[in-house]
Amino acid sequence: MELAFIPSPSVGVVHLGPIPLRGYAFCIIIGVFVGVWLGNKRWVQRGGRSGTVADIAVWAVPFGLVGGRLYHVITTYEPYFGKDGHPLNAFKVWEGGLGIWGAVALGAVGAWIGCRRRGIPLPAYADALAPGLALGQAIGRWGNWFNQELYGKPTDVPWALKISSDPAIGRVGGTYHPTFLYECLWCIGVAALVIWADKRFRLGHGRAFALYVAAYCAGRAWIEYMRVDEAHHILGLRLNVWTALIVFVLAVVYFVVSAKKAPGREEVVEPGALEERAAAEAAAAGPKDEEGESTDGASPAAEDGDGDQDKVSVEKPAAKTEKTEQPAKADEAGPAEKAAQAPAGKPEAAAADEAAAEEPAAEAADSKKS
Repeated sequence: MELAFIPSPSVGVVHLGPIPLRGYAFCIIIGVFVGVWLGNKRWVQRGGRSGTVADIAVWAVPFGLVGGRLYHVITTYEPYFGKDGHPLNAFKVWEGGLGIWGAVALGAVGAWIGCRRRGIPLPAYADALAPGLALGQAIGRWGNWFNQELYGKPTDVPWALKISSDPAIGRVGGTYHPTFLYECLWCIGVAALVIWADKRFRLGHGRAFALYVAAYCAGRAWIEYMRVDEAHHILGLRLNVWTALIVFVLAVVYFVVSAKKAPGREEVVEPGALEERAAAEAAAAGPKDEEGESTDGASPAAEDGDGDQDKVSVEKPAAKTEKTEQPAKADEAGPAEKAAQAPAGKPEAAAADEAAAEEPAAEAADSKKS
């Protein structure tokens, strides 16, 4: 008895006039945008220019789509080149059928071309893009839900996927394991693992990308084993299971060897990016004078002006004290000495007249004493 299940959409395409809007295509496009967005953020954090990831993605995405489709057509050639096959259907990407192995492999070739044109090391670019690739895959897997494809074995678990019957393509209705959902959740976990490990161990030289590949392959192996769609088998295992195991081993070997040959992380991932960022920050901070101080603010001398005023205010009382002592000494000084003590601001003639006027008074005082 079915108590609960995940429903499948009744249609996978909506027509906007003559234009078909397919759910599968929307999931792929959204996944690409999310992957590029996250990759750009990580690239800038590593010292690269904003926008470089998108520029290289212009090369990587088309190559990846072609590679993914080629892998699917080659490994599942019967509907296209087998008996009663339709070769032109190989170009109908919107109907589903993109192999992640071919997408990553040929997409790496496109990324290498873009990196070479920009003078950027491919491993550094792959490290920045790795978690975004995993999140893009997680979103893209919902395209299988719209197309009601690539589901697992029959089950009655509460999260089972309800599949409608379609005799035209041999699809039997029922409830099945939602392998698309399993892979979606697994890819989200892979993205989180790579982000954490990259921050914790400062992975570089392609090791973050190798960790993504190894972690994804580990999950894809057991998820692939649950699927019931037609596939080629080798020694009792599906072809994609063997592919996942081989690629897993290669990723682990690369991770170990790279850690020994090139430990740490690249100091420079994009030539000139750090210099441009430093120049932009300096320009935003404002022009500098010769001593390195900003011309927008007050100068050090102006800021210390209050200190000079304090010095003056401290010295003034001392000057007043000297002036108060001068009258007492003036009584004992003679006329000539008084003339010498005259203020420097008075003319010499005026000082001499004052001294001459005081002489009779001084003589009269002496005669009285006598």
